[in-house]
Amino acid sequence: MALTVAVTGATGDLGRPLLRALERAREVGRVEAMARRPYDPAADGLRKVRFRRGDVTSPEDVAALVAGADVVVHLAFVIMAGSQDSEAVNLEGSRTVFRAAVEAQAKRLVYASSVAAYGFHEDNPSPLTEDVPVRPSDRHPYSRHKAAVEAALAEITAGQSIDAYVLRPCIVGGPDAPMLVQELPYIRLAGHLPRAVRALFDSVPVLKPVLPDPGIPFQLVHHDDAATALRAAVLGRGAPGAYNVAGPGTVTVGDLADALRWYSVPVPELAVDATAEILARLPFVPDEARWIEALRAPVIMSTAKARRELRWRPRHNARTTLQETVEAARADLER
Repeated sequence: MALTVAVTGATGDLGRPLLRALERAREVGRVEAMARRPYDPAADGLRKVRFRRGDVTSPEDVAALVAGADVVVHLAFVIMAGSQDSEAVNLEGSRTVFRAAVEAQAKRLVYASSVAAYGFHEDNPSPLTEDVPVRPSDRHPYSRHKAAVEAALAEITAGQSIDAYVLRPCIVGGPDAPMLVQELPYIRLAGHLPRAVRALFDSVPVLKPVLPDPGIPFQLVHHDDAATALRAAVLGRGAPGAYNVAGPGTVTVGDLADALRWYSVPVPELAVDATAEILARLPFVPDEARWIEALRAPVIMSTAKARRELRWRPRHNARTTLQETVEAARADLER
């Protein structure tokens, strides 16, 4: 019997690629999708998807979404955590979804967590496996939220007849998800530059921006590859539990500068540590600035479990994902 799948956060960087992946799955008969933003599935050629606007903080909206669902996928999350809105969506909204899935007697519950749940610690083992306990970084609100939601998921599903899957992707990139521009604070500069200034940077090489590169490697995963990992969990491949999701290889801020056709300059680890310490002590620091914590120490995950149990095979490596992400972001800025 074909599955009915309910998806929160359906218009996000993972949501739309997942909808496309579920559309191609023969095992899936219908997808009930919800998000706060408007969306027309027919415009993307999706015939299995029925979309409704709703909010995960509304028990009524969530109950209507998951009613009759065999699988519930929870993607709704505010990336720049720390605001009152993010507390409501990330923490209370997630609890609402998890409780509703249990009450609706869904077979499976799939939650997209993050590498940030492990925390950005110098003593993290490398590579990180799913056996390493979640240990969020206190100064990184997004990290704290992801770990707290994983704990809520374990609490709410304990003793219930529902299989819970937790996928922990690294930074998600690709043409439909230029999230790298948001998740690394330096690159947000590009979105605030006037078009004439960006054109000047392109035409006069000596004027190009310079990115500080601490040399810390990080992983990327293409949104289409993350979607196939989520789909594998939806279909019940592998045992319930946590799975790391990252594309092959790593990149650095220097690689990012090359892709942007900007310059990079190596900076000592001490400078990154000092900047992070200063930011941590300042009141009212924009939350995106705290992503510098992610560059204090490498946080590299092993994806052997996902490859083995979910039979997941990513098609894009870190460098190709980076290139596609930057090209999409540049094209968006040109408009």
